Amino acid sequence: MSVSPERFERGPVTATDSPTADRTPAANSARERAAAPHEAPGVDPLRLGRAAAIVGVVAALVSLAGSWIPSLWGDEAASVLSATRPVGSLFAMFLHVDAVHGAYYLGLHEWVQLFGSSPFAVRLPSALAIGVCAAAVTWLCGRLAGGGREPSARFAVLAGLVTAILPRLTYAGEEARSYAFSAMLATLLWVVVVETLRRGMPSRRGWAVYAVVLAVGIYVFLYTVLLAAVVGVVLAVSAARRRHLRHWAIASGVGLLATTPLLVLAAIEHKQIAFLAERDRVSVDMVLVKMWFGAWPFALIAWALILTAVVLWVRDLIRRRSTAESLDLETLAVAWLVIPSGTLLVVNALIPGYTPRYGTFVAPAAAILVALGIRRVGGSPFSNRMPGPLLATIALVAVLAAAAPVYVGQRTPHAKNQSDWNDIAATVQEHARAGDAIVFDASVRPSRRPRLALDTNPAAFAGLRDVLLETPYTESPLWDATTYDIPDAALRGRFAGVTRVWLVEYESGPAPDTWGVAELEALGFRVTEHVDLHRSDVYLLTR
Repeated sequence: MSVSPERFERGPVTATDSPTADRTPAANSARERAAAPHEAPGVDPLRLGRAAAIVGVVAALVSLAGSWIPSLWGDEAASVLSATRPVGSLFAMFLHVDAVHGAYYLGLHEWVQLFGSSPFAVRLPSALAIGVCAAAVTWLCGRLAGGGREPSARFAVLAGLVTAILPRLTYAGEEARSYAFSAMLATLLWVVVVETLRRGMPSRRGWAVYAVVLAVGIYVFLYTVLLAAVVGVVLAVSAARRRHLRHWAIASGVGLLATTPLLVLAAIEHKQIAFLAERDRVSVDMVLVKMWFGAWPFALIAWALILTAVVLWVRDLIRRRSTAESLDLETLAVAWLVIPSGTLLVVNALIPGYTPRYGTFVAPAAAILVALGIRRVGGSPFSNRMPGPLLATIALVAVLAAAAPVYVGQRTPHAKNQSDWNDIAATVQEHARAGDAIVFDASVRPSRRPRLALDTNPAAFAGLRDVLLETPYTESPLWDATTYDIPDAALRGRFAGVTRVWLVEYESGPAPDTWGVAELEALGFRVTEHVDLHRSDVYLLTR
């Protein structure tokens, strides 16, 4: 169905803003139609709001289910340790590291004061954020046309449910990091933009809200700044939307200005992620699979549906011999998906420092395009020999079936970077005695050090002597603790009176690791027990 240039943008001034205007749902719908008489009004807002709320609850529960099972891992330890330290030392830490995560850490700090720092508690906010994200996707898809059809509640719910089970988002929803919030805020930013455009003439209030959401998004996840450029492109490609460009430019400038402190600190601390240049080489698998889809079976189905949606959308544009003047879902989703991720990959080629999780804030766009693909396969030209609803159902079942094993795999005990900190804690708690010493391998990079099993779960190690500790993480200028090596600790008398030492090694190869064994043997200890865990070796040495 073709859409006229005025359909989305224009409408006469009405009494909508009058303080005495009728506030009933029927009157709201009437005012919406009056404000844009040629615009597809979309799903009734009250009905759409209820559907979005239900989808949001479902999405939150999907992300929350089993979130307590995997051990915390290095990046989550940075979140937990930062959130559980005093606020004053937290701000001091931002001057050295992790300023880009500051807003998230401060929010998590308040959260753990209320609910504690167990894996379930610290991951719950991320699950709630994915719920809001899926609800916002549902709202967007009920407000805009897409897939060659007008908005519908059924399709809006479909898009929200695809968002709820997309592997990148189910992973973010069970991780104590800011990525789930980046997806939520990116989607809310688009909700603000769409609702502002639906008013027809530029709205100062709408663009002011946009500036606030953009600034908050950047504070939570720095690369959200790229969405400002995406919004500008979406406005610029349509003559009817260009009237908003001046307001967009001012609002984007205000949003960026408000984040100046963060941008300065991020530039100063940019070497913090330099290790990614060696660890995460960009590859086809990273971009096409790990970025959003988790495994090749899901990726193949998802990309087939995305290509279907995009190809048929382009076909429709060619038939009209013009770009769509009214904003449709394809324009929004393609720009949202391609511009930020493409920019990050280009920048990575010049300044390496990229990981697939950086693509989380554009993952909702991938979900929308997958849903549009499902909608398209249910229509021409595919439904000549098979009923369209049946084809769409088959496509949806294929998506769900491919997502299921990825989802289950994300909720196994060692799913987070092979971390086995729960196993370490359980082993030590079961076998150690009060007064035993404990020593942790310090030869690996901070995010892999088994000491983090203690820092994130101190109750399991209660009564043990932490003989290598130099500066607790709560007093460190960095996010983690600093330690002595074994000979230095011995010179300081840390092993005086110790008859049993537990040594926890990070297993870096197929053979058991023995980083501290020789040094402890030089102090008169001998290995009497060895427990080989999933990614760690635990030794008991007695004098």
